Amino acid sequence: MKKIFALLLAAMLLLTCSALAEDDGLADVMAKGQLIMGFDEAYPPMGFVNEDGVHVGFDIDLAREVCKRMGVELVLQPISWDAKELELSGGNIDCIWSGLTITEERKEQMLFTMPYLANEQIMVVMADSGIASQADLAGKVLGTQAGSASVDVLEANPELKDSLAEIALSDDFVAALMDLKLGGIDVLLIDSVVGNYYIAQQDDPSAFAVLPEVLQAEEYGIAVRKGEQTLADAINQQLIAIQEDGTLDTIRAAWFANDVTTVAKYAAEYKK
Repeated sequence: MKKIFALLLAAMLLLTCSALAEDDGLADVMAKGQLIMGFDEAYPPMGFVNEDGVHVGFDIDLAREVCKRMGVELVLQPISWDAKELELSGGNIDCIWSGLTITEERKEQMLFTMPYLANEQIMVVMADSGIASQADLAGKVLGTQAGSASVDVLEANPELKDSLAEIALSDDFVAALMDLKLGGIDVLLIDSVVGNYYIAQQDDPSAFAVLPEVLQAEEYGIAVRKGEQTLADAINQQLIAIQEDGTLDTIRAAWFANDVTTVAKYAAEYKK
């Protein structure tokens, strides 16, 4: 009986200590003077390598502005998207900032900031493919990026998934788009922010077609480690300030024709 009581007491003390554990997220970033941003470097227009070999993109511009206002240096750390959770939990990066869709499953593994950008899951085909809608996809090969929210969306649409002849997973969306152009896949399930940007950059955008069905509307957030609420709060406050003084719209206009940001929508909820 005493042994059982001792074990229960030890468990209670462990839980108490965990609950009282200090949140050093922001303090650690400020102490080292750096925010290490994990991102997918093949994810235009959020983050990618331009023709000069420089990392550019909406997320990078936004993160740089947040870091400037926080008084820390932005350190860009390209990561494998399929291993993003391990990179964060292992301490190799301070945040995942790369068009990361907020999902309930991901909330169990990491802590999200406020939603800052709206996105949709769309399907892209070549215009001469003869595919006009989801009904035409039976027996076709669908491609998407491994580890992306698109994979989860496909799992949530079993009727579509079961109708396909094959699902091809690529390391990144750019590779998947090239596969679509070369005929390796028939349709690409992709984030609208990436798909629409990529199509607009092509010599002949009319060579591509976006199917009318939107499989899911979603929002992007920035992820930090569980328990690091101080860091999430600090990023939130800077996002709100950037939105309120018009800087966010200036950054957005360089990458998106339409305003797809959601900071204003959530500012009152997250403002401290």
